[in-house]
Amino acid sequence: MGPKKTAAAAEAGERKKEKVTLEMKKEIIRKHDGGMRVTDLAREYGRNPSTIGTILKMREKILATDAAKGVTRIVKNRPAVLEEVEKLLLIWIEEKQRAGDTVTEAVICEKAKALHADLIREQPGTSAEPEVFKASRGWFDRFKARSGIHSVVRHGEAASSDVPAAEDFALEFLEVVKTEGYVPQQVFNCDETGLFWKRMPKRTFITQEEAKLPGHKPMKDRLTLLFCANASGDLKIKPLLVYHSENPRAFKKHKVDKERLSVMWRSNSKAWVTRVLFVDWVNLAFGPAVKQYLLDNDLPLKALLLMDNAPAHPKGLEVDLLEEFSFINIMFLPPNTTPLLQPMDQQVIANFKKLYTKELFRRCFEVTDCTTITLREFWKDHFDIVTCLKMITTAWKGISQRNLNCAWRSLWPDCVAPSDSDAPESTVVQDIVALGRTLGLEVTEEDVCELVEEHDDELTTQELVALQSEVAQEQASLEEEEATEERLSSKELRDICQKWNEVQAFAERHHPDKHVAHDQANIFDTTVMSPLRELLKRRMKQQTMDRFLSKKQRVEEEPSSSGPPSLRKCNVPFFDF
Repeated sequence: MGPKKTAAAAEAGERKKEKVTLEMKKEIIRKHDGGMRVTDLAREYGRNPSTIGTILKMREKILATDAAKGVTRIVKNRPAVLEEVEKLLLIWIEEKQRAGDTVTEAVICEKAKALHADLIREQPGTSAEPEVFKASRGWFDRFKARSGIHSVVRHGEAASSDVPAAEDFALEFLEVVKTEGYVPQQVFNCDETGLFWKRMPKRTFITQEEAKLPGHKPMKDRLTLLFCANASGDLKIKPLLVYHSENPRAFKKHKVDKERLSVMWRSNSKAWVTRVLFVDWVNLAFGPAVKQYLLDNDLPLKALLLMDNAPAHPKGLEVDLLEEFSFINIMFLPPNTTPLLQPMDQQVIANFKKLYTKELFRRCFEVTDCTTITLREFWKDHFDIVTCLKMITTAWKGISQRNLNCAWRSLWPDCVAPSDSDAPESTVVQDIVALGRTLGLEVTEEDVCELVEEHDDELTTQELVALQSEVAQEQASLEEEEATEERLSSKELRDICQKWNEVQAFAERHHPDKHVAHDQANIFDTTVMSPLRELLKRRMKQQTMDRFLSKKQRVEEEPSSSGPPSLRKCNVPFFDF
C-alpha cells in the first residue's frame, strides 16, 4: 500500500480536476488587461502561473471563440453550426427542466438533430438535401463532458404522468393536513407559467404581418409569471413577474414606480424564475401577505406551501425563510404528477390566459372604436409592457374564488365548497371570438384554445436563437459593466455619492419650485445614482468578506498551543458569516 497523500497533495489533486471553462479564461484575460498581475491571477484562480501564461498567450483565439456555456476546451476545425446547435440545446434543456419535464439522452439527441436541420435549412445557399447530423452516442458523451449538463436520464422515454405516485401523494398530503390541522385558508399552491404577452392567434393579419417585419424578435414579448393562492380561494398573493429588461423604455415614458405595481417586478436575460428570485418573492411577497391574512382572520399562525420540484424551487427553502416566516412549511409534489394534482394546473392558469386574451381583444376594440387609431397603429406604436401589466392585473382579478377553490378537487376534495354549478368559463372563449370578429379578425374557438396552449409549448428554433442572442447581448453588457467597475475606484464612488447627497439637499432647500426640484432629483437619483450606490455596496460587502476571510485564515494558521482558547477553537464556516 503506497504512502498516504498529504493534505496539500490532495488539495492539488482536487484543484486539478476542476476544469477551466471558456468563460473563466475570458475573465482571466479581462482582468489581466485591467492590470492584474499573473501571480495574483494564479493565486485567485488556484492555478500555476504557467497555466495563466498559456491562457494569455491564446488571448486572441479565446476571445474570438463563441462556444456553448460551460465548454472547457476549444476543439479545432469544429463546424460553426454545431457550436450553435449546442448553445441552443443547452437553453432548450434548461427550459425543459424548469418546466419539470424529464430529459433523456434520446430526447436530447432528437432535438439536436432537429436544431441542426433547422439551422442548415436557414443558411443561404444550402442544398435541397441538407447535411445529415447523426447525434451519435459519442457526440452526446462529448457534449455532456464539454457542457457539464447533469440530471439527464441515460435511457428510457420521457416520463408521462405518474398515476400511482399521484395517488400515493394524495393520501400523504391528506394525512399531513389532518395531522397538522390545516384548514383550506392555510394551504397554498404556487406555479410558474410563460406568457407571450404580445401574441395573437396565428391566422390573424396582425400576427402574419408582424412576423414579416425586419428585426422582429418574438422573445422580446416573453415573460414568466408565478401565481399563488390558497385552497379556499379568498387570498391571491402578489404575482412574481420576470422580464428580460429591468427598466423598459415604457416605464420611463409612463413614469412607472415599480414598487407600486400589482406584480413583483424582477428581470434577467432569459426572463426565467431563478432560485434567488423565488426566495426573494417568498420573503417579500408571500410571507408578509400570508402572515397578515392569518392575523386578520384570527387563524393559527401556520401555513403550508405546496409546489412542484422545478429547479427554481429549492429543497431547503425553509432555511432561506426570514425568521418571522418560520411558521411556513413546504411540501413538494412528486415528479410527473403536476398535470394530475397541481391546483394551478387545473384550469387556473389556463383560465388566466383566456381572460388575458379577452382583455387584449377588449383593449383593441376600445381603442379602435373610441379613437381614430387603427388596430395596426395600436399594435405597433401604443401596445407596450405597461399596457400588458394592466391586462395581467385585470385577468388575475378575474380568476374567481370558485375557480381557485375547485382547482383542489383532485388533491383535496373535501375542501371544495358545494355549488350548484361551476362558473361558465367557456363563455370567455365565446366573448373573445365575438370581439375578434368585431375587429375584423378571423378567429374561432379552436384558434383561442390553440393560442392559450402555445404559451407553454417548447420554444421553436427561431425562438431559441432569439433567446440565445438576448443572453449573449446581456453577457456583453455585463462584461462592459465589469470593465467599467474595475477602472472606477471605491473612493471615487464614495466621493461622488456624497457630493450628490449635498447637491440634492441644496437643490431641494433653495430651488424656487421645490416640487419640481424634488421630482427631478428623484428621477436622477433612481436612474443615475442608484446603480452607483449598488456598486459601492457590493464593493464594501466584498471588502468586508475579504477582511473576514483573511483574518480567519490567519487564525487557522496559528499553532494550536498559541492564542486564547476562543481563537484556537474558532472554525466559523463561510456561510455563517
